[in-house]
Amino acid sequence: MKKESDNKLKFIDFCSGIGAGRLGLELLGLKCVAHSEINQDTDYTYQLFYNDDRNLGDLTLLDVEQIPESDILIAGFPCQTFSIVGKRAGFEDDRGQIIYYLKNILKQKNTPYFIFENVKGLVNHDGGRTLTAIIELLNSAGYEVAHRVLNSVNYGVPQLRERIYFVGIRKDLYTKPFEFPQPTKHVHIQDFLLANNNDILDIKHPTFQKYLANKYNKDRVNIDELLEQEYAIIDTRQSDLRVYIDKCPTLRTGRHGILYVRNGQLHKLSGLESLLLQGFPKEYVMKAMNLTNSKLLSQTGNAMTVNVIRAIGECLLDYIEENEQSGFGTKRLSNG
Repeated sequence: MKKESDNKLKFIDFCSGIGAGRLGLELLGLKCVAHSEINQDTDYTYQLFYNDDRNLGDLTLLDVEQIPESDILIAGFPCQTFSIVGKRAGFEDDRGQIIYYLKNILKQKNTPYFIFENVKGLVNHDGGRTLTAIIELLNSAGYEVAHRVLNSVNYGVPQLRERIYFVGIRKDLYTKPFEFPQPTKHVHIQDFLLANNNDILDIKHPTFQKYLANKYNKDRVNIDELLEQEYAIIDTRQSDLRVYIDKCPTLRTGRHGILYVRNGQLHKLSGLESLLLQGFPKEYVMKAMNLTNSKLLSQTGNAMTVNVIRAIGECLLDYIEENEQSGFGTKRLSNG
């Protein structure tokens, strides 16, 4: 069904990052009424994309009464405390407490629906007890919660990015279990790489040669054979080199060493290409042309994938529309 032109639901973009979640919902015709982001560099990129100065700031300091009314709250709440690359402190870390502030906002604003995103590591953090605690917390705020791990590579971008997504439906609007989107067709990596990327790695550089000769890669990687595999993706991890065919490993904030083969040379994945791999259209890439690679790579590594949020949003809109057609679920807060 077509929703782009007739849906007027409103949403707030919490822990907004560079706005990938916002874009996923806006592509469905939803309207963003405010966002919240505390990192100034990240919000600068957000402003380039959306020219929106309605940043509510630190959500832990917000007066809930001053938050605009909305139908949906979306948030990629901080993941460092649950991730396999973090300390896995969970609720013992202050960043892990953001979920409590989100819960209080949901409850006090009586928001009908929410979409949350976090790292896959949340699933088994503390033997699964953290995930159970989060769901119970959201249940206590008055929501039925569905959750599932989805991989971005199955939703229109060639990036292996597993994340857990939560969809909450206020209990008085709940009629049946929420169904997450089905995978879509595979896409090819070369369509997401820029022809004008001339940032080439010198394979003869002593540092790279030393890396190839370390105990993890020695006699395991033949660089000449690798350079014959057009569009092979190379992940130069801290110790061992890994090769991917027609897909990119997970973009991460703290690790930027992703290369790809083109015309027999190793190109460094650029920040602009990382935007494409997160589902941002080329018009957004053009807006980010003057940003540094390091900033963009960090910001995209911490972003949601536009395509996945759009797919989840479409399923949520189907759920809402089905309820409204049956005369149920018309209590949308922003409509009074």
